[in-house]
Amino acid sequence: MLADILITILLIASTFYMTIVLLRFLLQLARADFYNPISQFVVKATNPPLKPLRRVIPGWGGIDGASLVLAIAIQAITFLLILIALNGGIPSFNPITLMVWAVLNVLDLIVKIYFWSVIAVVVVSWIAPGSSHPAIQLVAQITEPVMRPVRNIMPSMGGLDLSPIIVFLILNVISVVIEHMKMAAGLGSIGLGL
Repeated sequence: MLADILITILLIASTFYMTIVLLRFLLQLARADFYNPISQFVVKATNPPLKPLRRVIPGWGGIDGASLVLAIAIQAITFLLILIALNGGIPSFNPITLMVWAVLNVLDLIVKIYFWSVIAVVVVSWIAPGSSHPAIQLVAQITEPVMRPVRNIMPSMGGLDLSPIIVFLILNVISVVIEHMKMAAGLGSIGLGL
């Protein structure tokens, strides 16, 4: 029972912080407003581990590699701690498998962030169009890189934006592919509902 409680706390805490780290990655990828109060929170919450990591892993073409590496490292450490808790000690494991699990879980979390962000943008467009709330503006900025290509391809539908439906479809297909890759990598075999 204690191991289950520790695993639950570890999963919640690590997923929360990984989400903040990945938000920083996505905010930089989307070139979102740095002076938004939420952006400032994300930067301050992630600066302590990212500053030293950036000395080793520089940015590349607008992609914040240090944030991705940090998220993958957090996930790998989380999986290692869970395996230790489940086995009552340090288990024998393949480090490459652990890294594959971590990368797949980070990719899955990025897809989930985009999925829920698109839902938020759609709902807000119905109930509060043109809102100037900082969170709404930031979510719209995060989703723009995935929505813009679809909007450019789709023909105009008389003021009706159907691009979120196509984006949902694409995100769901990617999510299914990631889930199958997780199962193929043996991620489901450690007994986690991740």
